[in-house]
Amino acid sequence: MDEESKFAEFVARRGDALMRYGYVLTGNPHDAADLVQEALLKMRAAWPGLRSKDNPESYARTTMARLHIAAWRLRRREQVMRQPPDREHHDTLPGGDEQAMWQALAGLPRKQRAVLVLRYYEQLSDAEIAETLGVSRVTVRSQAHRALTKLRATVPAHLIPGGAR
Repeated sequence: MDEESKFAEFVARRGDALMRYGYVLTGNPHDAADLVQEALLKMRAAWPGLRSKDNPESYARTTMARLHIAAWRLRRREQVMRQPPDREHHDTLPGGDEQAMWQALAGLPRKQRAVLVLRYYEQLSDAEIAETLGVSRVTVRSQAHRALTKLRATVPAHLIPGGAR
């Protein structure tokens, strides 16, 4: 199988998962689509030299997180208007009312949301998150703490990631 068809197969197989990940990062389907498209363009250019072709999704997700943070740094003061997605997709959370959790996550600042997504959705360590976002581990911990504090004020405790901490 040639490189072109391997890349096309990867996109066909994991494209929807990358869109969901983009939506969780950005909180908006249009930005998520842009993020996925931009990451796949970068990934396509790097495809022949990709070291870990057995798990190219990790490369795509890391690229998406970095692109998201780069855009966030450029548009730090810009407020994006939240629009409902064309199609809804909800991952189920234990205990019921996941809509409250998604709304609370969408209300967090971009950096805090990115830290929580990488920590609890991607299950990365603080060091991995710091490397992915290009910040210090102290920043990762402080952003996670601030985000969880905000979530605790608005969402029932059983729905909060790490709620017992």
